[in-house]
Amino acid sequence: MLFGVLKDIKIGENRVIATPSEVTTLKGDGHTVIVEKDAGLKAGFTNESYLAAGAEIAETAEEIYRRCDFVAKVKEIEASEYQMLREGQIVYTCIHPAAHPEEVQALLDSKCIAFTAEDSHRFGSVNCEAAGKQGALMGLHSMLTNNGGKGKFVSGLAGAPGIKVLILGGGLVGKSALQVLHSLGAWCTVMDISMETLRDIGRIYNEQVNTQFSTKENIKKLLPEIDLVINSVKWPKGCTDYLIDREMLSLMEKGSVIVDISNDTPGAIESFHETTHENPTYIESGIVHYGVSNIPGSIARSVSEAYAASVLPHFRSIMNLGVEKACMKDGFLRRSLTAYKGYLTHEETSAIQGRQWIRPEDILNLSDKKIDPAPSATTTKSDHFIKI
Repeated sequence: MLFGVLKDIKIGENRVIATPSEVTTLKGDGHTVIVEKDAGLKAGFTNESYLAAGAEIAETAEEIYRRCDFVAKVKEIEASEYQMLREGQIVYTCIHPAAHPEEVQALLDSKCIAFTAEDSHRFGSVNCEAAGKQGALMGLHSMLTNNGGKGKFVSGLAGAPGIKVLILGGGLVGKSALQVLHSLGAWCTVMDISMETLRDIGRIYNEQVNTQFSTKENIKKLLPEIDLVINSVKWPKGCTDYLIDREMLSLMEKGSVIVDISNDTPGAIESFHETTHENPTYIESGIVHYGVSNIPGSIARSVSEAYAASVLPHFRSIMNLGVEKACMKDGFLRRSLTAYKGYLTHEETSAIQGRQWIRPEDILNLSDKKIDPAPSATTTKSDHFIKI
């Protein structure tokens, strides 16, 4: 199979989906790997390093899309790429389909086979870990006096207390942020709606981290003493309420910081809007907001190495077994199937966008076969079924 490594073109994106190490492995499986020129350069991987691993170098994305059976990148398919997609071509990337109707339409129109990477991770995405850890550090950077923050040092100094942090959500992102902030000496509270999650955090940190059930009332009570809020809650699509509304900003001391790692619009933080690495913060009601959507892009080398290693098994399975057998073998890969030859196969997208869909098990004729189970990627349900 011809596998193409695309250069990511989203503003501020520096990661690459496969490093020379993955190229060597795929070549060993008997596949041809074509890498777009400079695809890994910002992550520290030169064209020469890919050539040494056995890859070909293509001058343009057009060549990759035209020649390759399977193409992959880190972030969404951009509008400039829509017309390059081909029928039957396999695509693997972070599509975020429910939030991008035009992208979904392009995938369906092309009749390609598309997997949304964010739903395919059995043990959580490396990108989530990176976003939590680096997001915590960006929160501390935003708190510097010269960045508009209140100028408090994370662990305090002799005679001056350290910062108090509220982490909303105890999933992989929240736990990763906690790991960094607690180790640096911050006083941390984690809120979640899962008592099991809160117990686990208490046990792991020997009850040195405060935990509370996540409610708006509990957040209101705590905000006056909080210096830094880390939001890692994936907010339900269509929800009209907020965990922190604009009125609640007045409860916080001026110069406090909110880092919205989840980056949902609309999301859990009413005052949030997306920012970029070039202009990462803004101040509203005296509170510094950090809203960069692709935080992992700022540590491109480490994330590329870790992320590429984590998705390599999916690439090998698809390329060595074929789409159907790969999806039968791995339920997490199967649930990430988003579009299949003109049919929508992603339930959340169906519900949010009002589109008809068909289950991956049905379109792949796997319903009567023994398949690897996987939990649903979302709590959002849709009964807009296609009958074929």
